[in-house]
Amino acid sequence: MSIATLLWSILAGIIALVIAIYQYIYKAKKVSKKLIFFAFLRFLSIFILLLLLINPKFKQHSYYAVKPILALAIDNTSSIDFLEKKDAVHEFVNTIEANKELEERFDIQSYSFSNSIADSLELNFKGKQTNITEAIETIDQIYKNRIAPVIVVTDGNQTYGNDYQYIGTKIKQPIYPIIVGDTAKVVDVKIQQLNVNKYAYLKNEFPVETIVVYNGDREITTQFTIKKGKDKVYSTSLTFKEGETSKVVYTTLPAITAGVHTYNVNITPITDEKNTVNNAKNFAIEVIDQKTEIVLITDILHPDIGALKKSIESNERRKVSIKKASEITSLEDYQLVLLYQPNSSFRSIFDLIKSQKKNYLTITGTQTDWRFLNSVQTHFTRSLSRQTEEYVPQFNANYNSYLIEDLGFSTYPPLTATFGNLKINNTHDILLTQTINGISINAPLLTTIEDQGIRTGALFGEGIWKWRAQEYLNNKDFKAFDEFTGKLVQYLASNKRRNRLDITAESFYYNNGEIKLQAAFFTKNYEFDNRASLNIRVKNKDTNEFYEAPLVLKNNYYESDLSILNPGEYDYTITVAGERISKSGKFAILNYDVEQQFLNADVTKLITLATNTTGKVFYIDQIDNIIEDLINDDRFQIIQKRKEEITPLIDWRYLLGILLLLLAIEWFMRKYNGLI
Repeated sequence: MSIATLLWSILAGIIALVIAIYQYIYKAKKVSKKLIFFAFLRFLSIFILLLLLINPKFKQHSYYAVKPILALAIDNTSSIDFLEKKDAVHEFVNTIEANKELEERFDIQSYSFSNSIADSLELNFKGKQTNITEAIETIDQIYKNRIAPVIVVTDGNQTYGNDYQYIGTKIKQPIYPIIVGDTAKVVDVKIQQLNVNKYAYLKNEFPVETIVVYNGDREITTQFTIKKGKDKVYSTSLTFKEGETSKVVYTTLPAITAGVHTYNVNITPITDEKNTVNNAKNFAIEVIDQKTEIVLITDILHPDIGALKKSIESNERRKVSIKKASEITSLEDYQLVLLYQPNSSFRSIFDLIKSQKKNYLTITGTQTDWRFLNSVQTHFTRSLSRQTEEYVPQFNANYNSYLIEDLGFSTYPPLTATFGNLKINNTHDILLTQTINGISINAPLLTTIEDQGIRTGALFGEGIWKWRAQEYLNNKDFKAFDEFTGKLVQYLASNKRRNRLDITAESFYYNNGEIKLQAAFFTKNYEFDNRASLNIRVKNKDTNEFYEAPLVLKNNYYESDLSILNPGEYDYTITVAGERISKSGKFAILNYDVEQQFLNADVTKLITLATNTTGKVFYIDQIDNIIEDLINDDRFQIIQKRKEEITPLIDWRYLLGILLLLLAIEWFMRKYNGLI
């Protein structure tokens, strides 16, 4: 208790005593034991009341020890198994966790990682991708306010994510890489990289570029071949020697028939080569007989134009031509027309759209001639105004025209448009709504309209280039945004009759990535039905084996994860329980295990990582050295901390109870003695 609190408590006692004496004894003619008792009760009552107001407290100190964290991150990918080191890793983990000295010195926390990190050590060494960067950054963020050295047990061969050797300056914790795998140089020839487009066009040729790397000293000659099934479509000899350890093989292959075609690239193994898995790679290409031609018509210069062209053409099946309104005499060659900020010079364009019944997307902004636009089409109108406003997008989860996911639109920069009341005159489906300062104004920002077999869309704002840039800032690529524009373009460019069951699937997948099919089911009124039960039946065309599973509901679509399937060609059918509705398709899964492409541990990068984070590198058989170094490192000391607790001298509830009891006793005694 502090001196000030003690003085206030003494003063409270004096005041209570003075008041009690004054009330019962000071004016009394004769001081009796009864009056002294009443005075004592009054003294206690007033003193307790004053103590409640003062609330005297005292400080209590306790001490406790805080151990530094020892984070143990284990590579759980198939490369550890391929290098025949999984037993060594298990032994290493068990030794670390069972060591008494480490247990007394550190709080050991274990993690495993592949393409993502998991806070458990269920090691099966079946991960298909290695992301060392994410594992380190996640652990560093978890223990950002603690002392937490990190032991990373890995071969150092990263296949996914940013390069980990350059993140050292951002990491606060020292990293101790434990090298798993051979470091001795061995003879090996492998396909380092295979570059090929995903699509080709019928009766054209598509390029195939292969980078072949040789690891060895002697001169060797090997055969490079490309096969389609059992047929050899290309072959050449490659010679390597010291100083000439890489070759780029470039060729073009014909696209003769439409559909998905699978090819195998192979290098004949050389003498004494241990790893022959990296001598072969499969790739697939989809040959299509038509390219979607899109024309973007504008009479102004704006960053949106370049962003739209790049985004749409990220899919090789689409081509965007940029034209002025005066340059267009016919739209017959185009499947979709994009009108960017129309003005009066677009009158002939709208006439061609009507006469040739073309689907189109209108994008408006601050330079749009709304007087002209209101008069030339009937789908929507906007009141005339010279004021501008910025509208933040808000995703509509009930959008039903096609499958789409929320990209986090509410975090995107606002689009700029003229201010005014907007009215949609046709049945429409709103994809994005407008919000101002976080308040929805119940108006569409992006909507699609289907009227008499013609599909149109409208984006009421300029600045979509900012959205694409924001997507890159968020995820370091444009993929999600490009898929968003791609789906919009695909829907608007199609004249197919709308189906109650829609499926989104690729024609081929690689087995080292996710294999997912998405579907949407609609009611007879074309409203998304989240109560439906969808099932998928998949047949392996080679083995005739079947796989069946229900699709899982996720927001406004259903999804099936088929990543457990083995490489091969598959037919599938999705059915709706209780409905005579089904849809079929096919896809191929190509065999490629990126984790089996490495023969050695990447020692150089692991040393760089340790150096940049003030850690040290060890080999997995140096377990005693690792333990000794951690225990003797003065940076990792147990810290004793003092905890100060301020506690009331007496619980106020007890004081209040005693006060009420004293007042009650005094009242009854006074009543009994006729003083009330």
